[in-house]
Amino acid sequence: MRQEKNNIFADVDWLLIFIYIILIGFGWMNIYAASKTAEVNDVFNFTTKYGKQMIWIALCIPVIVTVLFFNSKFYEQFASILYFIAVLSLLLLFVFGKEINGAKSWFNFGVMGLQPSEFAKSCTALAVAKLMSDRLYNLDLIKNQIKAFIIIFLPAFLILLQPDAGSALIYFSFFFVLNREGLTIRYILLGIGLILGFLLTILYGKTITIISLLVVLTLFIGLMVYQQGSRFLRFQWYKVILSYILVAGYIFVVNFTYNSVFKQHHRDRFEVLLGLKVDTKNIGYNTYQSELTISSGGAWGKGFLKGDITQGNFVPEQHTDYIFSTVGEEWGFLGSTLVIVLFIALIYRIIALAETNPNKFGRIYGYGVASILFFHLFVNVGMVIGLLPTVGIPLPFISYGGSSLWGFTILLFIFIRLDAHKSYDW
Repeated sequence: MRQEKNNIFADVDWLLIFIYIILIGFGWMNIYAASKTAEVNDVFNFTTKYGKQMIWIALCIPVIVTVLFFNSKFYEQFASILYFIAVLSLLLLFVFGKEINGAKSWFNFGVMGLQPSEFAKSCTALAVAKLMSDRLYNLDLIKNQIKAFIIIFLPAFLILLQPDAGSALIYFSFFFVLNREGLTIRYILLGIGLILGFLLTILYGKTITIISLLVVLTLFIGLMVYQQGSRFLRFQWYKVILSYILVAGYIFVVNFTYNSVFKQHHRDRFEVLLGLKVDTKNIGYNTYQSELTISSGGAWGKGFLKGDITQGNFVPEQHTDYIFSTVGEEWGFLGSTLVIVLFIALIYRIIALAETNPNKFGRIYGYGVASILFFHLFVNVGMVIGLLPTVGIPLPFISYGGSSLWGFTILLFIFIRLDAHKSYDW
């Protein structure tokens, strides 16, 4: 094997960096469009949202240099320590964190704030890769699956307690990584089933949902009996009874949680999304205005800085979670499609490079990066166009925010570092 070169940019994948630069530059343009006013539109006014974003973009350069400076083996050897620091930072939020919009998610350092959950994603991806790259690790064993689940859901649980449900939701993306490394697809199917059960309970109530699901389960059992004969019931009868109990129990828990634990504004969001309630002025206002803004852009868009809805500041938080609505109005369907294509190209490139990595740690981490980016893209765009409820998830590299930008930059460039030296001596 060759020895690593001293040049930190040696053998880096410039296509990934090129896409990264395009996304960040295009993101800043849309942040400028969404946050400038008639009174304040000076590009270099650093008291504005777009001015601050410019500073954070500039500071990405030393962040990138620092990430690429460390030896490629550093991230594997110190993955556990980095994960511990990330978890510790999430715990310290409950003591030293600043509460913003009802959530203790930020450390305040005077003129700037940092959101640890944005950096915890890359540390968790490193810890998962470290655990699963051990040559003795066998994902078929239940105890090893539990270890992986603990690593993944410990930070998610701490983030949920802040509370920040949107950021916690991202950790489910790691199931794609586990599935790639051999975890049975039953877990993903189980997750889909739980989501369907949740939605059906909201739509039709617990009684109809339980009866419907038990009928489906009975038909499935009947199919198994038809294929395997009476021996299926003879040896699996206890699983049949347990399945009935679990299905009914889950629906009762969902019904209780939805009606007694969820707050009214949470219930309103789901009911608006599922069409049970029409609300364009309160809970559904953001989504309604976002959909209206995107549709007004048509096929070609109104042009940069010519979006009257965006310029009129009708969409709350448009420079952050709803930045894609600016894209839709000013750049149209064509521009929105190009943004999604760029993300798909980025994710595909990461997966393709990860598959060629002879080091298992680098491959698993690469899939972690791709899964996180895909989950962010899917949920954010789905939220903005009204297909998913509002959960507060930024669009990578495009939404406003220093912690988000730096967190995704670190996430991506650690992979670029690992990929650049995949052919060196491990």
